[in-house]
Amino acid sequence: MFHFLPAPLLGLIASLLLGLNTLVWVPILVSLAVVKLLLPFKALRLRLDPLLVHIAEAWIAGNSGWMRLTQKTVWDIEGGDGLDRHGWYLVNCNHQSWVDILVLQHLLTGRIPLLKFFLKRQLLWVPVIGLAWWALDFPFMRRHSEQSLEKNPELRGRDQEATRRACARFALIPTSVMNFCEGTRFTPAKQRRQQSPYRHLLRPKAGGIALALNAMGDKFQAILDVTIVYPDGVPNFWAFLCGRVACVRVRVRRLPVPTHLVKADYASDPAVREAFQQWLQQIWQEKDRQIDALLAQRSC
Repeated sequence: MFHFLPAPLLGLIASLLLGLNTLVWVPILVSLAVVKLLLPFKALRLRLDPLLVHIAEAWIAGNSGWMRLTQKTVWDIEGGDGLDRHGWYLVNCNHQSWVDILVLQHLLTGRIPLLKFFLKRQLLWVPVIGLAWWALDFPFMRRHSEQSLEKNPELRGRDQEATRRACARFALIPTSVMNFCEGTRFTPAKQRRQQSPYRHLLRPKAGGIALALNAMGDKFQAILDVTIVYPDGVPNFWAFLCGRVACVRVRVRRLPVPTHLVKADYASDPAVREAFQQWLQQIWQEKDRQIDALLAQRSC
C-alpha cells in the first residue's frame, strides 16, 4: 500500500506501526506476567502459558501485517511442508542480521509452535520487554568466555543447569527451541578472526544444541535446519523498515533427531563432543554449499 513512498518516510511509517503493535500487546502480556510472577503455581501456569503464547503470536501477526503494507519484498521459500504447530522442534539457522528474527517469525509462526530464543541474561533487565520475554519462558543465559570457564569450570555447570531448567519448562506445552549455532551475527571480520573454514558462515558451536537435545531430545519431532539468504546484500534493521530488501530466500530442511547423541554427556565426554561437532560440521558444510548456490541465482 505504501510502497510508492520515499524510503525514509516508509521507514518512519513502518517504525510507527511496529511501535503501535507493541503498545497494544505488550502491556497485556506484561500484566499476565506479573500474575505469573506473584502466583507461581503449576496449575495456574498451565492455564496462563498458552494464553501468553497466543498474545505473542498476535503481536507477530501484527508485525506481518505492517510488513505486507510497507514492504514489497519477494519471498522465495522452499521446504518446511507438513509441519505440526502442536509439536516440538529444534530450529537451527544461520545468523546475519536482526532481520533474521522477523523473517523466521513471519514464516514459521502458525506452522510450528512459538519460537523460543536463548537470550543473554543482561536482556532480562530491558524495561518491559525483559519481563515479557521472561513470561514467555525465553531462557536467559550467562555467556562466559573460554578464559573464564578455564579459571572457573563450575560456571559451565551453572549454564548447563539453567538450560535444563528452561527445557523442562518447554516440555509443558508445544515449543520450538531456536538456536543460532554461530552464537553471533556473521561478518567478514569475525570470519577472518575465527579463521572459519566456511565461505558464508562462522564456526558453529555445538554446546547449546547438545544441551537442548540432552534435556528434551525425546520430545523433538525433528530438527529444522533453516538457511536465510539476502541476494542483494545483508540488510540492517533500518534498511528493512525502509523497504530496501527486494528479495529474501529461505530454505527449510527437516532433519532427523540424532538419537545416538540425545542422552550423551557432551559436557564431560570428549568422544561425545567430537561426535556432536562432526555431526554439526556436516550440516554446516551443506549449508555453506547451499548458500553458495542460492547467491549464484539471479535476484527474485
